[in-house]
Amino acid sequence: MRNYRNAFLLALVGNLVFIGILATFWWRSMHHPQAAEAVQPAVTNSPPGASEPAAMAPHEAALVPVELSPERLQSIGVRMGRVERKNVNDEIRVTGNVAVDETRLAYVQVRYPGYIEKVFADATYQYLRKGQPLFTIYSPDLAATEREYLVAKQNQQRVAGSTIPGLTEGAASLVEAATERLKQWGVPQSEITRLETTSQVQQELTVESSVSGYITERNALPNLTVQPETRLYTVADLSTVWVFAEVFQNDLGRIKIGDRAKLTVDAYPGRTFEGRVNFLYPQVEMATRTVRARVTFPNPGLKLTPGMFVTVALEAPQGKQLVIPASGVLQSGSRQMVFVNRGDGYLEPREVELGARSGDDFIVLKGVKEGEEIVTSANFLIDSESQLQAALGSFVPPPPGAGSTGATNAPQATAELTTDPNPPRRGSNLVRVKLAGTDGAAISGAEVSVTFFMPAMPAMGMAAMRTTPVALADKGNGIYEGSAQLESGGTWQVTIIAKKNGQTIATKQLSLNATGGM
Repeated sequence: MRNYRNAFLLALVGNLVFIGILATFWWRSMHHPQAAEAVQPAVTNSPPGASEPAAMAPHEAALVPVELSPERLQSIGVRMGRVERKNVNDEIRVTGNVAVDETRLAYVQVRYPGYIEKVFADATYQYLRKGQPLFTIYSPDLAATEREYLVAKQNQQRVAGSTIPGLTEGAASLVEAATERLKQWGVPQSEITRLETTSQVQQELTVESSVSGYITERNALPNLTVQPETRLYTVADLSTVWVFAEVFQNDLGRIKIGDRAKLTVDAYPGRTFEGRVNFLYPQVEMATRTVRARVTFPNPGLKLTPGMFVTVALEAPQGKQLVIPASGVLQSGSRQMVFVNRGDGYLEPREVELGARSGDDFIVLKGVKEGEEIVTSANFLIDSESQLQAALGSFVPPPPGAGSTGATNAPQATAELTTDPNPPRRGSNLVRVKLAGTDGAAISGAEVSVTFFMPAMPAMGMAAMRTTPVALADKGNGIYEGSAQLESGGTWQVTIIAKKNGQTIATKQLSLNATGGM
């Protein structure tokens, strides 16, 4: 019975606490509407010659210029790179497959019907030399034409001394017609010469290869009846090959016919073949989103064979372009940002529009000018500093002449903050700042302000909160005091800014934990 009573009491207490939290949030939203408003980005004044900050989408973090001392730049490892204009030779690495050069394919056929007797080239991928015997064929039509040639030749010889007008010319025309028919049927000149010399009809004609290369297809078989349309051999000249390179459609705009290419293959480590792009197929493969580029490669030693899987590096010259180091680009949401060095530690965030990447550089289309310097290391630290200062609204534009050789970023004073009570609490607090020079001497007559900022906590339904800058009164002996009203307990980020004679002599950022709950 006691256990049930304890459980009931615990549940009752928990419900009361939950109701109290809800009531607190309702009271704050009704009586302090300014706490529910998001902090607006600070508006900053850029030095003469600086470009206007780019418009930002609502979800993008605001950025403002930052000013860092030489010691701070060195301590966080900031390095600079220059915006240059130079010739850009891009390289696109893709995979490909070796194929036969279709312009170097040849077919062996005869132009008359007949019957194959003997076959000499009897294996696929056998290498053929031009003029090498392939097979013998018997053709009744060819034998009849050879007899016609012999008869016309004999008649020409009989009427050679005739005085009858037109008889000699007629006999000569018959011989010429028979000779032309033999040539049209592909009978070599050597066979015509033999026929004229021996006056004997050859029953079996030997057919020779008209090209050099490898047999990739063979249909010539003994006792095969052939017609003029019968394809007996396919011969490929592999001294030059095609490579079909699969190029992603994103890279297609950088490739053009005539570009140089280099090929490597695992079978021959350390060896490179050089060729050129000679055709881009006008179709995108739907499954892989690639476009086939046809590259022609000389094939010395016939090392590249059809079907071989290779790697192709396509050289894509882009001409003279404005480039920046790739390490200097900061991807910030949907934007590409760089920090431009305006001189003496003044770093300006600037949005850029980038083109293709080339090695260690990016082609830049808009946002920077030739000769400017950008940050190439510690970008994230500078970006965080810029976002924090934008959120706090604590950026103070440098005085006129900032960035010139006469300006200095060295700190001139130190600021120490205390509160009463300590730690601070929700509600009113006394804020005290002690201002001293680098030599420890108290500084009076300065303008000192303190700003409190608490980031948003979406998980708890809380928007960001920021107090208006609290101006502290000079109490003498370097002591400055003022009252700050904190709307909630929790961790507050505090920014102290001290000015004297229009110059910022001290800045400091720290965190304080306030009591009193939310």
